[in-house]
Amino acid sequence: MEEMWSLVSDIVILLSACLLVGGIFSRLGQSPLVGYLLAGMFLGGPGSLHWIKSEHEVEAISELGVSLLLFSLGLEFSIGRLRKLGPTPLLGGILQVSLSLLFCALAAWLYGLPGKEATAVGAMLALSSTAIVLRTLMEKSELETPYGGNSLAVLLIQDMAVVPLAILISLLAGDDGSSGVLWNAGRILLVSSLLVLGLYILLNHVANRALGLLTLERNRELTTLLAVVTGLGSAWAASAAGISPALGAFVAGMFLGSSPFATQIRADISPLRIVLLTLFFGSAGMLADPIWIFQNAPLVLTVTVAILALKLLIIMGIFIALGNLPAVALASGICLAQIGEFAFVLGAVAFNGGVISEQTHNLIVSFTIVSLFSGPFLVAQAPDITNWLIRKFWGPRGLLEREADGDSHHPDVVIIGFGPAGQFAGKVVTDANLRAIVIDLNRVGVRKGIDMGFDGLVGDATQHEVLEHAHVYSAKVVVVTIPSLRMAIAVVDMIRNLAPNAHIVVRARYVRDVNELYTAGADIVFDDEEEIGASIGKHLSSWVDHHTGPPHSDDAHHEETH
Repeated sequence: MEEMWSLVSDIVILLSACLLVGGIFSRLGQSPLVGYLLAGMFLGGPGSLHWIKSEHEVEAISELGVSLLLFSLGLEFSIGRLRKLGPTPLLGGILQVSLSLLFCALAAWLYGLPGKEATAVGAMLALSSTAIVLRTLMEKSELETPYGGNSLAVLLIQDMAVVPLAILISLLAGDDGSSGVLWNAGRILLVSSLLVLGLYILLNHVANRALGLLTLERNRELTTLLAVVTGLGSAWAASAAGISPALGAFVAGMFLGSSPFATQIRADISPLRIVLLTLFFGSAGMLADPIWIFQNAPLVLTVTVAILALKLLIIMGIFIALGNLPAVALASGICLAQIGEFAFVLGAVAFNGGVISEQTHNLIVSFTIVSLFSGPFLVAQAPDITNWLIRKFWGPRGLLEREADGDSHHPDVVIIGFGPAGQFAGKVVTDANLRAIVIDLNRVGVRKGIDMGFDGLVGDATQHEVLEHAHVYSAKVVVVTIPSLRMAIAVVDMIRNLAPNAHIVVRARYVRDVNELYTAGADIVFDDEEEIGASIGKHLSSWVDHHTGPPHSDDAHHEETH
């Protein structure tokens, strides 16, 4: 029991430090990820304050964060959407891993390392940071840009390559003969195929049907449980099968990505993913020795810059050869130039197997940490850096466009709640030939919207991630018809922050609620009581006109005398 509370204490300390330092960096306009790495570096590990004692336990828990990130990405990129990437980015990923390993190994050999050690170093340096690149691209809504698609495809190939690279390092360690390596490769291929088949059957034919029987507004806790069980369960199944947990989680997310519940599942799992990813970057920082890095700063900085430049040139050359514009190829290279978190995993395998020395291991960890510090900045500023370099060396033509490919499909109108009121609004939108998307927790309402030709999301519009996925920031009009006052106020307030220029039309149930909705940011509010009263009055006026004649002369004379 004491060990458990010691672990809880370490997690709370690390998360608190990440909150403080990450908040400072965010306030300064930098990525909070850098703050998380620094917090871990100074709280635990060699050369730190040693406030964190349960380093290995925290690291084991935090690795789930990368799996949940890939699970969320799989929900975003269903199989159909992944096909749209085309073969070129996927081929670019295969070439990137192969050529980066080759050239980085050659550079390490020229530096003076033995052949086996140089090959292991090349394997570690070939990978990029899935967590940093995807998180930053998702936050900046640039995952659908050409360089975002290239980055996604390359990172997927890299995740697939983790296990083969670990087998390569084991071979270098002399643990298995060539026959043993072939047996492991065949076993992994067979187990991977069985795992994919099992996930396909379970998620497409069991989970989707089970969700179809639920009404989300009444069973919200069940969808949250499904999200956690699916995301973590698929990672565990992949790990038990001997393949990358992150890859297993991504496949599971892809199979659920075509489900109408994908957006809500992603929103439900988001808080847990954020916590675990924060722990991951904090624990990654604990691997570095700040004293050693400071003492060897010139060497660490020089080699890190050289590695970033080499990987950038390799990736840029690959995508130019595959027909990409120089600007797109350069932006892809900038996004993927850093060394990834899986270098820590492969480095541990190589060090424990005696393939690399302790000094080489310290160097690789230090290079990786420093490159991870640069990663968020490079990915976030990739378009600006690219356009600056293009202007400098190629002139003003061929600059990189910031707009994503999918912007032309963003909605003009977002309708939240598709009951009778929402459907009346939908008919007007249809007649005006506008693009619209419907958000509703009731699958029946979403299906009606889809039948009318709209896009549809089964989700809770009070969650930021659901509104972002609906591209509410691009909408000209947002119609909110949900009956709950508290939910309507939360939705209107969030929409006003995401889409400050959108015209927000809100339905209220009672006259007394109108002022609160205007205060939250609504442009116009129609309340049921007033609208129904006006309709009743109009009907009675019509009835009176048709069923009563002009007043009798005697009655008129009687009124005049009084």
